[in-house]
Amino acid sequence: MSKPNHEDEEQEQGEVFLDESDIIHEVDVDEEDLPDAADEDDTEDADDSVHIFTGHAGELYTVACSPTDSVLVATGGGDDKGFLWKIGHADWASELQGHTDSVSSLAFSYDGQLLASGSFDGLVKIWDTSGNLKCTLEGPGGGIEWVKWHPKGHLILAGSEDCTIWMWNADNGICLNVFSGHGATVTCGDFTPDGKTICTGSEDATLRIWNPRSGESIHVIRGHPYHTNGLTCLSISSDSTFAITGSNDGSVHVVNITTGKVWSDDMDLVKCGCLHHN
Repeated sequence: MSKPNHEDEEQEQGEVFLDESDIIHEVDVDEEDLPDAADEDDTEDADDSVHIFTGHAGELYTVACSPTDSVLVATGGGDDKGFLWKIGHADWASELQGHTDSVSSLAFSYDGQLLASGSFDGLVKIWDTSGNLKCTLEGPGGGIEWVKWHPKGHLILAGSEDCTIWMWNADNGICLNVFSGHGATVTCGDFTPDGKTICTGSEDATLRIWNPRSGESIHVIRGHPYHTNGLTCLSISSDSTFAITGSNDGSVHVVNITTGKVWSDDMDLVKCGCLHHN
């Protein structure tokens, strides 16, 4: 006869209970000394940041760093506010007051002397680096999607939800040109690095290349083999020859700015992109 298996007996008996005679020793445990499983799951990673700015009351939409002052930063967000502040200077901050809707875009001029703020209230405001308002630029009939400075001067370019692009002289507030032709929100745009051409992309799935002086649309890039959905971003090569664009259709295309011809490379849904400048 085989020896009875203890495990088989337990399975046959179902649940096994301990009685008083089975207890060898009792130990009192304070519940406060026991680890909390929830606390272990919520363990936070170490914060390696060198500075935290807490002036905003809502989410941030845009950040810009001064090209001439390594500690000067501008931020804007959904609380309708913009701020200038300095890394490592917790006691210095200047609120950029006056916008009545979310601050969607910020950019410093090439020489670091001026800051432009664009808002969904349809206004572009120009500030000095102390946070003093220099002028307010009006004209667009919709919210401002982005602002960009000319690479060699105080000309400011802005794309709007009303399908237009506006260019002003930021020193005197005069509108120099309005670029019309897109059929939907102008989601991205910039001057070429040589300052001689403007490239803009839109939710209408087109890239337009403009003459900044005349306002003429030099090329309109659309249809096969270009994007089939709205553009989300663009970047321009340092020699002002190529523009790379990303779209909600998940593709990236490179366009020759001079000829308007396209070559492409597909990838996952694209929200932003850049070209490395050699």
